[in-house]
Amino acid sequence: MNELPRTPSFRLDGKRALVTGAGRGIGAAMAAALAEVGAAVTLVARSETEIETLAEAIRAAGGTASAQVLDVSDLDAVGAFFASADPFDVLVNNAGTNRPMPMQDVSEADFDAVIDLNVKAAFFVAQACAKHLIKAGKPGSFIHIGSQMGHVGGLNRSLYCASKWAIEGMNKAFALDLARHQIRSNTICPTFIETPLTKPFFEDASFKASVLEKIKLGRIGQVEDLMGAVVFLASDASALMTGSSLVIDGGWTAE
Repeated sequence: MNELPRTPSFRLDGKRALVTGAGRGIGAAMAAALAEVGAAVTLVARSETEIETLAEAIRAAGGTASAQVLDVSDLDAVGAFFASADPFDVLVNNAGTNRPMPMQDVSEADFDAVIDLNVKAAFFVAQACAKHLIKAGKPGSFIHIGSQMGHVGGLNRSLYCASKWAIEGMNKAFALDLARHQIRSNTICPTFIETPLTKPFFEDASFKASVLEKIKLGRIGQVEDLMGAVVFLASDASALMTGSSLVIDGGWTAE
């Protein structure tokens, strides 16, 4: 009898993972997912209370987690942090912000706030992580949290779209630069996900209806909808995948 091929492991035992913007919502879910499959996860955010609480919850559930207060838009602090840490096998570039408004209302301060965090900080966090992996001669997996808005346009979303389309291009170029070092780079592109940040928006019945009209599966996304994707991209199950995107949008961009 021929030996059957075996599914590559989704486990991350012995791997170190870093999740930015890990205090709540999508970032917290990503950290929990990676810890559940064996990674030692470092939670990064500006709010110490949130990440310490989450790290404690992960440890209580049998996982390994630590909290690191860090403003990823402070590039000197980012450099100092990576210089003092062992290399991370997995990076989840999740920290981000949004200022929805018509393009004609966007100020320079709005532009800088969104682009500096969503693009500039993500770029240099990935660069710092890559440098340390390359120096150590280790492979890795970078996962950038993009958006369906990095594949389409959206009303009042000019700034957000600009940042998330930039993430898509950045990701593909990262994949090419880092392939010879066996460091992979991919994006996860969610639709609207219910989080503490977005939940108030869905209290507007007309806004919620407009979103549900576009999500063909007929429901708002939950953070759990993204947890399998981050495990897949972080693990050997996606070993030949780089420079690509997992669009988790309930059919929004299919139309």
